[in-house]
Amino acid sequence: MGTWNSRGLRGSVLEEMINYTNEKYRERKLALIQKIPTPITPVRFDKASRHITLAYFDQRSTVDYMGVVQGIPVCFDAKECAVDSFPLQNFHEHQIRFMSDYEQQGGISFFLLYFTHRRECYYLRLKEFLTFYDRMKAGGLKHFKYSELNPDYFVPSKTAYHLHYLETLQRDLHDREPSES
Repeated sequence: MGTWNSRGLRGSVLEEMINYTNEKYRERKLALIQKIPTPITPVRFDKASRHITLAYFDQRSTVDYMGVVQGIPVCFDAKECAVDSFPLQNFHEHQIRFMSDYEQQGGISFFLLYFTHRRECYYLRLKEFLTFYDRMKAGGLKHFKYSELNPDYFVPSKTAYHLHYLETLQRDLHDREPSES
């Protein structure tokens, strides 16, 4: 069972951008996407500041976000990296299994990866991720490189949205084989 401490706020900048974007999507009736909270059991907290300082995760979380975009069920996880190689250890087996099962049920699964040093966000399709993951399982690299990513799947930043990932989702839907969607 994992524990939570101050490192639990990693990725909060990315999540703030996604949450802001999701709120704009909801207001414009483009999508309804919600952040899925990770269930925790508080163990210790600072009474003065009313902050939890130690907690245990009740169970493994699946993905960070779930919802629907114009009738299409979507789920995705948000991850950050400060260098040009993304470690595959940041992706968990139970998440990958859940996302694969989700796609088998007709949903769309993806990762939003934020390269903090570049201030760029990438929409990583599950299918593309699995090529890197399978390569690792076969004894290859335990990471993938920025240079290996498809330039068409970088998420545009627009004035009204911090990360306009729906445009990239549209490209994903267009590029899928009929049997994939």
